[in-house]
Amino acid sequence: MNHIRPPAVAGSFYPDNVNTLQKMIQELMHQVPQRQNSSTKPKALIVPHAGYIYSGLTAAFGYHQLQQFKQDIKRVILLGPSHRVALYGMAVPSVDYFQTPLGDIQLDTSEINKLVQQGLVDFSDQAHQQEHSLEVQLPFLQQVLDDFTLLPIVVGQSPYQVTSQLLESYINNSEDLVVISTDLSHFLTYQQAQERDQRTANLIENLSLEQLTGHDACGVMPLTGMLQTCKAHDFNITQLDLRNSGDTAGDKQRVVGYGSWAVY
Repeated sequence: MNHIRPPAVAGSFYPDNVNTLQKMIQELMHQVPQRQNSSTKPKALIVPHAGYIYSGLTAAFGYHQLQQFKQDIKRVILLGPSHRVALYGMAVPSVDYFQTPLGDIQLDTSEINKLVQQGLVDFSDQAHQQEHSLEVQLPFLQQVLDDFTLLPIVVGQSPYQVTSQLLESYINNSEDLVVISTDLSHFLTYQQAQERDQRTANLIENLSLEQLTGHDACGVMPLTGMLQTCKAHDFNITQLDLRNSGDTAGDKQRVVGYGSWAVY
């Protein structure tokens, strides 16, 4: 019997009904201007991971970049922070599939085993069991791409050099896409968040990884690893969208910031 990780946040972070979920993603994608799209396939996306009513539009700005390359991307390397489990290093699951209301996604288990043997990651199903930072990306990927396999990695306290070392194997492979899942500032007022997130955006786009902290981005660990890789290869980072929950479905007293970027 194949081992499956069932969805943990379907029905809360995003709809658990197939038709409702598909329609919601289509409507979010439809709101992204076509002129936003590049004629070049991104090597990586940086996208947020809150409930779709809050950050779904910002995520859609990222996934919109993939539409014309959906047949080219065969594997997604997905990294996000650990919210539920105190984690040192990086964790991969031991299952064969991740499940969402849109169906099952096959994991690249041979590649997962290889990373474990190299000592870059460890197995931890507990780290993945309730983690939303990876899960909320999956319906978008299922909706936008054709067939793909998944390499899901929860990143805990891990030096950016190690994350960057892991990404080296994938960043220049034309059939791979790296996705970094991170939100920005948390629980500031609307104006404070706008100022903080604009500063964070500038740091990201200038590859100033040493100046970023967990107060700037909850996914700072995988994010700085990505930025180190960008630095090593002289990649460019293009901002696609920047807003916060006060712009979407929340009040303006305590907001969470969201941004999406494409790496070229």
